[in-house]
Amino acid sequence: MFYKDDRLALFIDGSNLYAAAKALGFDIDYKLLRQEFERRGKLTRAFYYTALLDSDDYSPIRPLVDWLHYNGYSMVTKPAKEYTDSQGRRKVKGNMDIELAVDAMELAPRLDHAVLFSGDGDFRPLVESLQRQGVRVSVVSTIRSQPPMIADELRRQADNFIELDALRDVIGRPPREPRVDRDADAEP
Repeated sequence: MFYKDDRLALFIDGSNLYAAAKALGFDIDYKLLRQEFERRGKLTRAFYYTALLDSDDYSPIRPLVDWLHYNGYSMVTKPAKEYTDSQGRRKVKGNMDIELAVDAMELAPRLDHAVLFSGDGDFRPLVESLQRQGVRVSVVSTIRSQPPMIADELRRQADNFIELDALRDVIGRPPREPRVDRDADAEP
């Protein structure tokens, strides 16, 4: 489904891809991911979408966002919204669907192939619109997790479904162990 002369763009729904990879038990190596799709065609853009909590002094995603920004990814971020649900639990909401859809529609006239890293069924109308404009669309997600991380209607609409687990050996690395503060264990 990929041709060397294809003008490609990657649209990565950060939280969705993270959840899918985590469900499969591996982490994404974003340098390898970028190299893999540069090999498959002429990569024009690699977008990464994520919401960030402004209230935290340190966000665990901040180092990744900074690394991606300095290593050829177009970062699209916005502040996440915090709220308390009806059971009193702290929740975070940060949907990036509109930003991703607008970027894909704007870039469509200059693309041959769009690769969407998300299983969110809300993207089905976007995929259909891109196809009407002559853009082939591949969707990367997984059906091998329990439950599957891709909406059936999105998988059916795509020109090509790429199983994330099949890319594990190409773009994956084992999950990192939580960091242990060695000084905290030392005796005074």
